[in-house]
This record gives sequence, structure tokens and C-alpha cells, in this order.
Amino acid sequence: METKHILSSFDDDLKKLNDNLLKLSNGALNNFDSCINNFGTQDIVEIEKVINGDKILDELDDKVQKIGFEIIALRAPQAADLRRVIVALKIATIFERIGDYSRNISNRTKLLIDLKYSDLPGVNIGKMGQKTLTMIEDVIESYRNEDDKLAVKVRNSDVKIDKMHTQYYLEIVASMQRNKKLAPTGAHLLFIAKNIERVADYVTDIAEQVYFLVNGKVLSDERPKADESSFIIPD
Repeated sequence: METKHILSSFDDDLKKLNDNLLKLSNGALNNFDSCINNFGTQDIVEIEKVINGDKILDELDDKVQKIGFEIIALRAPQAADLRRVIVALKIATIFERIGDYSRNISNRTKLLIDLKYSDLPGVNIGKMGQKTLTMIEDVIESYRNEDDKLAVKVRNSDVKIDKMHTQYYLEIVASMQRNKKLAPTGAHLLFIAKNIERVADYVTDIAEQVYFLVNGKVLSDERPKADESSFIIPD
């Protein structure tokens, strides 16, 4: 980010792009943090804030896209500059999607409140959410500091979320089988757990983009994966 160009306005454009992307990333982080906390507290006012706040992330994503395409059209960036703009556009879209998942989790949390949800044995959705939150925090830091080693660490940590998702899937289905009345609650919990697992997948995509930004080459596609929920047939 420190490379200076002959036209200072070019540097200003890149800074504006980066600043808005970081604002979007922090907004997505805060929304996800809130939706996980709200799952535990069941504070309907805070839940509504996350749902309504998703529009702000949509607007920030639109702004990043507009700035990025204007830079491409007016500045004709080359090499590292072009890579920086393209990565920013891709990452912005991913953070916007993370915001969508936070809204989805919040909507299902509202429904669980109506169902008078109580914890199921062996299922700690909050723990899975907190580990994913740490991944988001780390990947933002890796982008801000252009730290490719941290990006790789984040990418590889997704396997822990995969394992937790598989475990929770089995526990939730088992609870539903033991008590049919838990089926509505279990269904929403399955979706929430899957939403969190997908957020972690998106974070790994961002980490891979950071690696590409720093090194100019794609990180190996052979990343650790351990989510087996799609292949398990419950007894």
C-alpha cells in the first residue's frame, strides 16, 4: 500500500477503496459478533439491529464496487495495482455475504425464541461462532498488514469449524430422533450451524485472496477439510 504513483489522485483512489473495504469488513465482523452473542442472550432489540444493519453492508459493498470499477476504467492499473483492485472487489463481495449469513442467523434466532429454545446436550453453537469470529478478526488483520503467513494460518484453521459442524449435526439429529417435539428447534439449529460453517468457508476464501495479493500467485487448493455432514446418513 506504500507504493506512490506519479498522480497523487491515483493514490487517493486506492486509499478510498481500501478505507471503504475495511469499513465493510469491520461492519461484517461486528454484525457476526452480535448475531452470535444474540443467539445466547435472545435480546430481540439487538437481533433486529443486526437484521436491519445488513443494508449498511450492502451499501458499502456497492460503494467499493463503484470505486474499484472507476479505478479500472479511469486509471488502467497494471500488475500489483490491478491485483489490489481485483482482490478488493472480491473480498468486498465475500464480506457482504458474511453479513447476509449474520442476518439469516438472526432471523432464525428470532424463531427459536418463539419456540422457547433451550440448549441441546452436546451442542454449543456459541463456541463454534466464537471460533469463526476469531477467524474473521485474523483475516482482517492479515489483509490490513498484508500478512500472508497469518492468511495461511486462517485458511488452515477452517478444519476445526468443519469438525465442530459435523459433531453438532450428529448431536442435533440425535436429539430430534429421541424427541420428535424437538424437530422444529433442531431444524433451525441445523441451519444456524451450517450458516456459521459457511461463514468460515468464506473467511478461508478471503485468506486465499490475501495470499494472492501479497504473492501474486494462488495458494494451493488442497486445503484441509473435515465437514462430513453431507455424507452421513443418521441411524
